[in-house]
Amino acid sequence: MSTIAAVAIGRNEGERLRRCLTSLVQQAERVVYVDSGSDDDSVQMARAMGVQVVQLDNAVPFTAARARNAGFEALKPDLPDYVQFVDGDCGVTPGWLAQAAAELDERPELGLVTGWREEIHPDRSLYNAIADFEWHRPAGQIQACGGDMMVRAAEFDALGGFNPVVIAAEDDEFCARLRKSGKTLWRLPEPMTRHDANMMRFSEWWRRAVRSGHGFAQVGALHPEHFVAERKRVWIFGALLPALALVAMVTGVWAGVVAIAAAYGLSYFRTVSGLHSEGLPRDQAKRLSVLLSLSKIPNFLGMLTYYKRRLTGADMKIIEYK
Repeated sequence: MSTIAAVAIGRNEGERLRRCLTSLVQQAERVVYVDSGSDDDSVQMARAMGVQVVQLDNAVPFTAARARNAGFEALKPDLPDYVQFVDGDCGVTPGWLAQAAAELDERPELGLVTGWREEIHPDRSLYNAIADFEWHRPAGQIQACGGDMMVRAAEFDALGGFNPVVIAAEDDEFCARLRKSGKTLWRLPEPMTRHDANMMRFSEWWRRAVRSGHGFAQVGALHPEHFVAERKRVWIFGALLPALALVAMVTGVWAGVVAIAAAYGLSYFRTVSGLHSEGLPRDQAKRLSVLLSLSKIPNFLGMLTYYKRRLTGADMKIIEYK
């Protein structure tokens, strides 16, 4: 019978971490919690629950990739067959670990298995709602997934785990390497985790979008075939059109301003139509489309942040949004 361990990562997650660890200890043979400098009682809570704890040295910049790798290393030398990675603000659905492991048992061509993540409180804010929409992705063969995933421990180890200097979309970067190694990635049409984004302020959403842009650029630099469409949209709607609009306003070419505004309007209405066709009510699709249209600007700032860091040799520090 296959052996299963779990690695949860977090920082100041509070009761969300308790929910996460409770869901794991009921399903996994071993659970490791990796803490990235919490100043609440996360470490004490985890230890009281009988969970192995790894505390990262704050002398090195924190990243989710570094944390997950540290949790995996704590499982050595007796590695399990499979490892489930999960963020500390997620509760794992009962029965998920056994279900994912069974899929890996039956299909040796699979490198990882993931499922569906959903928000616990999508109605509390527009920002939670857009996060919930982001998690809804088709089942079947996939190109990449988020950090909630079950992997084959031996193959994860052989690939060197996550890239610790990638501060956002590190899961996409790992998935790209896993696919290039010849493995197939699969999403089961089953609930996997329940996430608590708890984004209640515009500033939190904005920083999250900046972080995403950093990921588009950094992972794109490592794997040019990845995030191609995302980077193209950011360059057009987050950089080129705003720059042209500014030049048009300064020079008084108002026809140009109108044309650019029309381009944004067309993009917005196409987004509304797309979201509505995916099942969202039209009113909600209109609200989410505002954020999706606006997100290209903070995305671009995140891309610029990466390019500046790469040129100056600065540390790739995590961009926190909460």
